[in-house]
Order: sequence, then C-alpha cells, then structure tokens
Amino acid sequence: MIGTMQLPKPRGPLSAALCADLVGGRTLGAGTRSAADSLTAAGTDPLTDDDLQLSLAICYELHYRGFDEVDDDWEWDPELLRLRATLEERHLAALRALVGEVEVTGAPVDQQLTAVIAADDGPSLSAYLARHGTVERWREYLTLRSVYHLKEGDPHTWVIPRIGGRAKAAMVEIQADEYGGGAPGRMHSELFAGLMRDLDLDDGYGALWDLAPTVAFTSVNTMSLFGLHRRWRGACLGHLTAVEMTSSEPSRRYSVGLRRLGFSADTTVFYDEHVEADAVHEQIASVDMCGSLVAEDPTLTADVLFGAKCSLAMDGLAAEHLLGAWEAGRSGLRQDEAAAAA
Repeated sequence: MIGTMQLPKPRGPLSAALCADLVGGRTLGAGTRSAADSLTAAGTDPLTDDDLQLSLAICYELHYRGFDEVDDDWEWDPELLRLRATLEERHLAALRALVGEVEVTGAPVDQQLTAVIAADDGPSLSAYLARHGTVERWREYLTLRSVYHLKEGDPHTWVIPRIGGRAKAAMVEIQADEYGGGAPGRMHSELFAGLMRDLDLDDGYGALWDLAPTVAFTSVNTMSLFGLHRRWRGACLGHLTAVEMTSSEPSRRYSVGLRRLGFSADTTVFYDEHVEADAVHEQIASVDMCGSLVAEDPTLTADVLFGAKCSLAMDGLAAEHLLGAWEAGRSGLRQDEAAAAA
C-alpha cells in the first residue's frame, strides 16, 4: 500500500508486546497490558522514555497512514484506545510539569503569545547548524525532524473540524500553504523529502524511525495529542501559532548553513519557503486564528498559551539532545547511543 510503513523496531517490553499484538492478534494480550502497567508505575520521565514514546507514536500512527502489516480495524479498537489514553495521561502530566504554570493576562492573545515566545531562552539549533554544522550533523538533524516533516501539516489539520468561523478560515489558509496550495510538488512534506534526498537520506515515510531519538517522537506525539482531542483544540492552535511565529528566522539560518556547505537553492527551497510563508502566517495565526478563537470562547486562552509553551519546550528538548550529543563528540541518533551504552 502506497504511503504506509513497516512497524518500527521495539524499544522496550511495551512496544515489543504492542507490535506483536498488532501483527498477530485481534485484541491486546496480557503481555501488553502488563507492560503498560509496569511502565506507568515506573518513575522515569515519560517525555524521555523510549518505550513509552514509541508505543504512543505507534498508537497515533494508526490514525495517519497505518502500517503495512497491521489491520486497519485496529485504529478504533477499544482496548487499544484505553492503552493510548493511559500513555497520554502520563505524557500530558509530564508536559504540564515541564512548561509550568500558564499565566493569563488581560492583554490580547496575540500579545500574550508574543510574551511567551520572548520569555523562551532555549538553545538554538539553527544558529549552531548555520555556523558549525557538518554534513553528517545535518543528516542527524534531518533524521530527527523527518518524523514530523514527512507528515508536516497533518497533526495540526486534525483540529479544523473542531473549530469554526474566522478561526477555521484562518487555519485553512495556513494549512493550504502547508499542502502546497494544491500543487503536490510544493507540499512542505515533499520539499523536505527532496532535502533528505540531496543529503543522501532515505526519504521514505517513516523509514528513519528506528534511528530517530526519543525526542523526535515526544514532539510529534504532543502535536497528535492536541490535534486528535477536541478538548485540546485551543492547545493545538497555540502550538501551531508558536511554530509559525518562531520559524521564519531559524529557517533563514538553516538555509545559510546549507549554502555554507555548498548546497544550492534547489536544496534549501524547503527552508526558503518557510522564511516567506511563516512571516505571513505569523499574523494570521496569532490574530485571526487564535484571536478569533478566544474572542468566541475566552476560557480557551490558557489552553492556547499552554500549546505555545509546549511547542517551545519540544524544540528545546530536541536542541538539548542534539547539541549535548555533539558537544560530547557522539552521534545524536539512537543506534550510536545503543552502541555507546554497550
């Protein structure tokens, strides 16, 4: 089937049992439920737990393109949804602990979003790659980001039927650009795939999941959680708005970094597109989309800000992971971490 992918390699007892059930059974077995209970009781940080995040990503992927060897009927299996809910609860609690208290003021929501972004002091991957990135480190960065960018637009698009009016119209305007304005070759996911090919990476959908570190799944799982739950529609819009408000200048730096290594505009087009598009999207997202949403329902303001803070926090986790690995002289990809541990 075109566009689907194979199940990834397990990263612990839960993902191993889950994959076995998805391929070989019609219901979740006792092994999966036992592994989920053990993982839930563990004291590890859910946001950095390889087994938990991969298991949650597998559950979510059934709502996207699915897996070659998994029956489509699993998508709405009640037991699987209960398992997913358990993992989501831990993930969400960890997000709240990470971003801290959300303070709502009387200012317009676009100004509050600007303040949230201004207060973020996370490390900058774009600055590092612009000045110091080697081809190999670029390949690692793109591998991590491929978990999201090869489905770019899709996690946020889930929210469109959950909102209405001006907010919905603004959301559709932004997402139409994400999908190339009707031109398949201009879809942002396709532009990213071209970038991957230029750096000799497999651009197949999900092809690099086994190499991607945990933080790649933590980020996309956060988007999927917000997009798939009507309860979190405000957070989904806030998350997308933070992406739009913070990507134009980093995209410019990413283009600079690739050109420094000798790549042409044919390669940098993915980032060049975001420099222009996201500069326009910033006002549409913060004023037209989020502003209209909270004007209709002010109780969603805190959720909008929470989603924005989560977006910034996920970028921070990815940057800390890669920069920390590179400063230590090792790869940020999972296979190298496993080799180092061995």
